[in-house]
Amino acid sequence: MKASYFLLCGLAGVLFAGTGLLAADGYSANATATLAELQPLAITNCCGNPTNATGVEPLVKTFAKEPLADNATPTNATAASAPIYVPDFSHANDALPDGVLAWNSLSQSASVPANSTQAHFLFSFTNVTSGNVSISTVHPSCGCTTADLPPLPWTIPAGGGGQIPVTVNLSAALAGSEGTLLKAVTVITDKGSKQLLLRINILPPVIATQTDAERTNSMAIAKADRQAIFKADCATCHATPGEGKYGKALYEAVCAVCHDAEHRAAIVPDLHTLTVPTNLEFWRTWAAHGKPGSLMPAFSTVEGGPLNDMQIATLATYLNFAIPSRAVTLMTNAPPSK
Repeated sequence: MKASYFLLCGLAGVLFAGTGLLAADGYSANATATLAELQPLAITNCCGNPTNATGVEPLVKTFAKEPLADNATPTNATAASAPIYVPDFSHANDALPDGVLAWNSLSQSASVPANSTQAHFLFSFTNVTSGNVSISTVHPSCGCTTADLPPLPWTIPAGGGGQIPVTVNLSAALAGSEGTLLKAVTVITDKGSKQLLLRINILPPVIATQTDAERTNSMAIAKADRQAIFKADCATCHATPGEGKYGKALYEAVCAVCHDAEHRAAIVPDLHTLTVPTNLEFWRTWAAHGKPGSLMPAFSTVEGGPLNDMQIATLATYLNFAIPSRAVTLMTNAPPSK
């Protein structure tokens, strides 16, 4: 009896070990041994006579496992994840080949009024390749140009697209002037770089005109109060246009409306044909304080005008450069020296 007991314990150990080995080999989940297959196993007693392993049945029931269905998923299986696209920017400085990104245009133009502070552009593109294209950054040609982008790097899948809004900030020195500005932005991708061109056409400033009746009325008001041109409706022509402007742009905004007008009043001088000597202080004094008893107002804020000291200083500097002084030659009857 004792020998049988020990043999039963040994069989249990074998079953435990076998189960562990199967698990270690990855087969425990598919074990198909049944009770009928295990029961014929015989145990030899101490006398060498075979005996039925009746004590095995409970162990067999404990360790035998039902087979899994063919479509069953193991509990420790890891779900597959989509591959992550890692761009290679080793070709970023190369020219972007044709057939990668299709653009709505590579060069755009915008016409803006002389007093504009910004010019806006919108570039659209489509990824026409069979794979991803990643944008790492966009480089503007100068600090006044900016591009509005999503978080970078910006990966565009095959067939996908996007838009790049671009803004050019026009400085106060340019506001009020006219002409053409050329800017550029460079789009850098993992397939190469592409330059986009911007052209800003600044339209000529619009000089207000008056009818003869309006001009006569304005003259009467100015004779009564030379500072009246900075008040009420008159301010829209003589004060408001000069806000935030300096130098040449300031002259064109608030001075040319009178001194360069097509129908300039006879009592308003043409500054380009003055017959008196001029210098920086001459222009600064006239701009800041005007001339009491005349139509020339005082533009300085100290005297109720619209211009600060910096604006007046830049205006005087521009006039001193743009309109050279005309020396006055005095004729005398003195005999020529011998």
